[in-house]
Amino acid sequence: MTQKRFFGHPPGLFVLFFTEMWERFSYYGMRALLVLYMTEHLLKAAQTGQEVYGLALLRRLLESAFGPLGEQALASQIYGLYTGLVYLTPLFGGLLADRVLGRRSAVLLGGSLMAIGHFLMAGEAWFLPALLFLIVGNGCFKPNISGQVGDLYPPGDPRRDGAFTIFYMGVNLGAFFSPLVCGTLGQRYGWHYGFAAAGVGMLLGLLVYGWGRRYLPAAEQPLPRVGQAGALSAKDYQAIAALGTIALLNVMFWAVYEQQGNTLQLFAEHETDWHLFGWEMPSTWFQSLNPAFIFMLAPLIDAHARRQSRRGRQASSIGKMALGAVLLGASFFVLIFAVGATGHPGKISFLWLALCTLVYTLGELYLSPVGLSLVSKIAPPGLIGLLMGIWFLSSFFGNLLSGYIGSFYQTMPRPAFFLLLAGLGIGTGLAILAMKPLLRKALGSV
Repeated sequence: MTQKRFFGHPPGLFVLFFTEMWERFSYYGMRALLVLYMTEHLLKAAQTGQEVYGLALLRRLLESAFGPLGEQALASQIYGLYTGLVYLTPLFGGLLADRVLGRRSAVLLGGSLMAIGHFLMAGEAWFLPALLFLIVGNGCFKPNISGQVGDLYPPGDPRRDGAFTIFYMGVNLGAFFSPLVCGTLGQRYGWHYGFAAAGVGMLLGLLVYGWGRRYLPAAEQPLPRVGQAGALSAKDYQAIAALGTIALLNVMFWAVYEQQGNTLQLFAEHETDWHLFGWEMPSTWFQSLNPAFIFMLAPLIDAHARRQSRRGRQASSIGKMALGAVLLGASFFVLIFAVGATGHPGKISFLWLALCTLVYTLGELYLSPVGLSLVSKIAPPGLIGLLMGIWFLSSFFGNLLSGYIGSFYQTMPRPAFFLLLAGLGIGTGLAILAMKPLLRKALGSV
């Protein structure tokens, strides 16, 4: 593997950076439109006779579990089911790569399936099959491209945390541009133009990955089973159990966080004023705020962490994650004030929503990249794909729960709904803090 370095890191990191950037462009571009597309077009079209394969069956199944669902509640449940399954399939995609395909082939397969899914969104009838392609494709892609970031560095390399932060900025570069491009095309010119742009983004990601494979770790053979490579130690089992505990606690974090693509997008569309100097921005631009703030905040957080490390006062991963959850919950007090305490009955300024996004983005930066890095540090040899899948499993349950929580959006007063989100986020952070002594005993000083 080449020993060249760019900004102190292997060139393969930047291949993975741009591949992930385009994949996230496709995912977030489609997600920016998803709930609006369902509530404003797809579900209404289905009621007037437009065939949507599988929708009637899915509705019956959801209503058998949750009771009668209006259009917004149904859209919320479908959103939660889709985004949840997107994070369940990495568990199987990680195993498939570890045991059969290898990470490179799994990434290429996953990207191809996702490109097909985005282009299938061009027809209303294929909406649910398209989501299925996206779900399965993401399962192959997501854990294995993240795993390759860790493969670029030897055990104990101090650059690893910084590498995941850089990689995470690639995620958010794609997430920033996608609502501006796909959202604008979808809202201004037609839903299917926005979905097609997402498909083009995925194809570009595949091209980048194919071109840059020579800079990545050598194409690995399927890894041996742990029983063949050596038995797990008691410490390994403790670390895996601790990781599972953290993942379980993070379920509620993701249930609250994922409201930004669900109920907060509806709030941005119907109850937020997006006029600026007489011009009205598309409401989907709201979903560019989060990645924009990540660009601003991530370097500051990284610089602060480096200063603390030099002083021997580096915060633990567990402490950072607890702080992230508390900040997520606290962000919704901004909206509680904006819609409640002000007594303003009309639309609120988009600046209030921007301030809320700023606070929960800070919380995200203290939890999500730290969690990815933690998995790469503690995973025993031959199990990194599986443990990445377990980490994403917390997002699966969190997103399912986000759909259920979001179904109360139209039946609860806005301050009460946002207070619910605030309580869930802060409660999660306090629970992580309460478990900190036990987690640190299992994980050490990470």
